[in-house]
Amino acid sequence: MQIVIIIRQSLCNTATPYLTNFSALLPMLCMDKSQNHSADATVDASEIEKFSAIASEWWDINGKFRPLHQITPVRLQYIKQQILQNILSASERINSIDDVKILDVGCGGGLVCEPLSRLGAQVCGIDPSAATIEAAKKHSTEQGLSIDYQATTLETFAGSERKFDAIVCLEVLEHVNNVSDFLELCRNLLTDNGVLILSTINRTTKSYAQAIVTAEYIFGWLPTGTHDWNKFITPEELKQILERLGFRDCDTSGLTYSLLTDQWSLSEDCSVNYFLTCKKAG
Repeated sequence: MQIVIIIRQSLCNTATPYLTNFSALLPMLCMDKSQNHSADATVDASEIEKFSAIASEWWDINGKFRPLHQITPVRLQYIKQQILQNILSASERINSIDDVKILDVGCGGGLVCEPLSRLGAQVCGIDPSAATIEAAKKHSTEQGLSIDYQATTLETFAGSERKFDAIVCLEVLEHVNNVSDFLELCRNLLTDNGVLILSTINRTTKSYAQAIVTAEYIFGWLPTGTHDWNKFITPEELKQILERLGFRDCDTSGLTYSLLTDQWSLSEDCSVNYFLTCKKAG
């Protein structure tokens, strides 16, 4: 108990300089930065450069992508659960996703592609960063896995007219320019009744304190500047966009972190990180 108290006190003391000035940051957080974005593209070139610069670190479990390695088991639990519930018929639900065609948009170094492939799915991963895709290809080859990795944008890939049973897009929406256009492209790549599985960050004061101040500045779990609070999107905003695009809402679940256990878990708390699954109307 004494150790726990010390940790908490240390965290509060360290965070004080940031949180004390938090109110002064609010006007800056609410600034519209859309003028820096292209109205015709969902890709943000600065985001690609940011992740390309650290592409060699994707599979370092104690490196800059440590948080993503930590949440991978929870991601897989959620993805598998949603596919079993929303794609496969009752007779097919034998706890297997064999041969389900899955597209991972913004796949990064393949942290989710690889375990999905091991579970039997037919996996394709796309990412606009060539350096990141090279890292993904290299690691999957070393693991003896057959994954279709492509260094391309979603706009370009959508022209292939391929169709998938499920599309996963994890921690990506907060890095794109036009969320509505991006999700429309995802819809066009889904089969009828296919599912879109998303995870992103809610736009709240709590998410700023935890996902930016704590994760980037205090603990250094993520490189400084990884996130832009203005790009975070609330579940309500996301559901409205998806409804306009013809999706049916299936599930919304929170993803929470415990400082005491250093573990992530699914929860009802969507105030920071959350999953959202929806189904394309057939």
